[in-house]
Amino acid sequence: MTSLLTKLYRVIIGFIILIAGVTAERTGLIEYLADAYEYPVILGLFIQHLYIVSVSMAFATIIGVAAGIILTRRRFRRYAGICMYIIGLGQTIPSLAVLALSMSFLGIGTRPAIFALTIYSILPVARNTLAGITAVPAALIDAGRGMGMPPLKVLMEIEIPNAMQVILAGFRVALIINIGTAALSYVIGAGGLGDLIFTGINLMQTEKLLAGAIPVTLLALVADFLCELLGLILISKGLRLSNQRG
Repeated sequence: MTSLLTKLYRVIIGFIILIAGVTAERTGLIEYLADAYEYPVILGLFIQHLYIVSVSMAFATIIGVAAGIILTRRRFRRYAGICMYIIGLGQTIPSLAVLALSMSFLGIGTRPAIFALTIYSILPVARNTLAGITAVPAALIDAGRGMGMPPLKVLMEIEIPNAMQVILAGFRVALIINIGTAALSYVIGAGGLGDLIFTGINLMQTEKLLAGAIPVTLLALVADFLCELLGLILISKGLRLSNQRG
């Protein structure tokens, strides 16, 4: 049964690749990508997109993890609900509105795009950090304290490692959202692959639209795969096996 499913999977993948190749040829995408004048432009926009995503996700991860950790401390735990509500406002507002608001006081360009994407990406990281640490069994924490561990060591060696799988799940969600939303940065002059997507739509040039949309899709798929690899590095083998059994 497994071998049959594997063969079926390969046939489906081959069929999808064939359809994609025929579509790329008929829409003129291959010819467009092979153009010596257009290729550097596409590469430059891809680097811009990657830069905006990387910087905004770095800020969102630092702020989100820090907020989640702080709100799990005993003296701040009572404020967790209101703080999560305030952080969640960034995703309640539509992404275009967040970009427009950031542009109103930061101008146009990369800075407002990074700021807006940071605000838009904090919630999944903060929420999952809070949920992951809160779900760590109290017996493990008490055992660490009983061994004489200071609070910081309990956090770094017990709470965060046991919550890492949940934290990474939030990071993955935020990253995929960020990659897709970053295409809208074009409307405030930040560049990125959204430049190709919206220009292709406005000029009704399918090859230009696909030249922007396909790299965004591939970037999201690669990011999801890298998150899987990151999980293998950061999550201990024992925890992975126990979660699989559960």
